[in-house]
Amino acid sequence: MDYGVREPGRLGQIRLPDGRRLGWAEWGPVDGTPVLLCPGAATSRRLAFGGDVVDEAGVRLVSVDRPGLGASDASPGRTLASWAADIRHLVRERSLREPLAVGFSQGAPFALALAAHRSVSAVAVVSGSDELAHPRFAHALDPQVRDMVDAVAADPDASEADFAGFGSTEALWNLIITTSPEPDRAVYTDPVFRHAFLRAMDEAFSRGSAGYARDTVLAMGRWPFDPAGITVPVDLWYGQRDTSPVHSPDLGESLARIIPTATRHLLPAAGGALLWTHAETVLRTVLAHVR
Repeated sequence: MDYGVREPGRLGQIRLPDGRRLGWAEWGPVDGTPVLLCPGAATSRRLAFGGDVVDEAGVRLVSVDRPGLGASDASPGRTLASWAADIRHLVRERSLREPLAVGFSQGAPFALALAAHRSVSAVAVVSGSDELAHPRFAHALDPQVRDMVDAVAADPDASEADFAGFGSTEALWNLIITTSPEPDRAVYTDPVFRHAFLRAMDEAFSRGSAGYARDTVLAMGRWPFDPAGITVPVDLWYGQRDTSPVHSPDLGESLARIIPTATRHLLPAAGGALLWTHAETVLRTVLAHVR
């Protein structure tokens, strides 16, 4: 099948005020509606989605490497707030007028941070990680995930070192495959998709595992913003067959109640890979908020 995986039309870096470089990749027309992609865990700017629909939909899709991954320089001790500041600078440098955002899996809190800081006009969260450290999930997490969340709360620095020791393309690929349902494995093991996915992970780890480790600490901890204060439209997309232990334990149900502008879309036949199986639907829905 064609899951919309395409080579980027444009690749580059910008220089941030502190001298760091931030890597980006683009697909679609340069005069299209800007959509910022916050990729999933340990993947680089090269793994996007909807490559078969961005031109027709008039989307300028911009995928960004988070600091320490792929083409972006490290930023030790970075936060979700500093990520939002980096993106504000990217938006100015690349003339991305009133961008939208899509956050996949571990990219969800990074996309919602952009919404909380009013850096984007709307957000689509796709198979997103939720605020796993929130008390509403005290008894809902997989035991291993609960242990990680508790460890981050008790000693984030030690947890970050542990995540760095675990992080590698092979380890993450094996984790994804063993925790995915059959519909997702069919996507991930498709020869074209598998090649693109593994290449993106290799690129993400090209600077080592520290960037992945910092991302994971931020994703496993309490969010430094109140989702109830988000004022831009938020679409929460989940597949009912999603079995990932680090995505939302209730498939976005409680988060949809907390975010006043949220709409939850629960797809009965989909798994966690719906960013690629339902790319056009996700894009056209988020575009409708500004068109």
